[in-house]
Amino acid sequence: MGLIFYNTYIHCENGIINGYLKTEGHKIIEVNEGTPQLNEHDYAVNGKGKHIIPGFIDTHIHGISGADVMDGTSSSLQTMASNLPFEGTTSFLAATMTQAKPAIEQALKAVAKYDTNEGESELLGVHLEGPFINKEKAGAQPKEYVIAPSIDTFDHWQKQSNNRIKVITLAPEMDRTGQFIRHLNESGVIVSAGHTNASMSEIKAGVHSGLRQLTHLCNAMTGIHHRDVGAVGAGFLLKELMCELIVDGLHVSEEMIHIIYEHIGPERIMLITDSMEAKAMPKGTYSLGGQTVKTDGKRALLEDGTLAGSIVKMIDAAHNMKQITNASIAAIIKMTATNPAKQLGVFDRKGSIAIGKDADFLLIDDQFNLIYTICRGTIAFKREGL
Repeated sequence: MGLIFYNTYIHCENGIINGYLKTEGHKIIEVNEGTPQLNEHDYAVNGKGKHIIPGFIDTHIHGISGADVMDGTSSSLQTMASNLPFEGTTSFLAATMTQAKPAIEQALKAVAKYDTNEGESELLGVHLEGPFINKEKAGAQPKEYVIAPSIDTFDHWQKQSNNRIKVITLAPEMDRTGQFIRHLNESGVIVSAGHTNASMSEIKAGVHSGLRQLTHLCNAMTGIHHRDVGAVGAGFLLKELMCELIVDGLHVSEEMIHIIYEHIGPERIMLITDSMEAKAMPKGTYSLGGQTVKTDGKRALLEDGTLAGSIVKMIDAAHNMKQITNASIAAIIKMTATNPAKQLGVFDRKGSIAIGKDADFLLIDDQFNLIYTICRGTIAFKREGL
């Protein structure tokens, strides 16, 4: 059964169309102005003048709804995949934690054998966060499991994941020769600097070796100083770097978000949640990669008070970004869909509304309230009361 969404403003790659979108199977087969011809085999939705935008792609998420990637089970991955459409996320990378090797390996094996079901957010692969980081900027990553960069260890893990590791967060200063970063880059893995004490010159050296991204910009990295602008300054100055950004009102101040948006711009920002299993759950005690985390419904904290990821939803992060910066819908689309799709090399099928692409899209109102989420042609979320 195909879907038809009509009487909508459709935000396509080259502009906005006032008309309809039609799907068949997993794909978008028609986008046109005007009113469609309907038949009994189509499921038709009157968009009532609302907006169709591409589904969100969250490239950095640890958990949601009581499930954590480090549980290392198919059931936890399915819990994540089935709940993410409720916040508009139609594709994601499962983020691991710095942990003991067996725990990381178990998580990678679970991803390797997981097949996305109909109506779920599509699991695109793994974001390996750690363990090749700097203990001085460990943040919520357990310091006792930090290890030195190892090509042999990474290659073993990549094999166990069935080549599903797409992004790795590491501290580039720990790779003194650049050999590890070059190896990762040459193998097609996106290398992201995070949990790093790197200077500007060390980030530049990393870029020369193949560094292409910064993990949760401003958090767990060197800030701007007048004698060395550090990793944050590198994000502003080095055009080779895409920048992850958590817009939950806690990890980065509104003023800093303004500065980032004005000087880095929507072309190089990727909104992420970096959320953990307490998201969409009641206040209480939870786990992040085996560590105890307490949440009050607004923030998630380790026992020592360290921020332990976020509990923000992608739709809320998008709304926050729009409210803080007055970004256009087109700019929000870049930061939530187009940029991550291009960065991951899946823009041929995701990240925009176009004929032939996966039918991953959202129906939202002017205030970024979510009405429908469509995952590869299946209605995965529908707001109550419709």
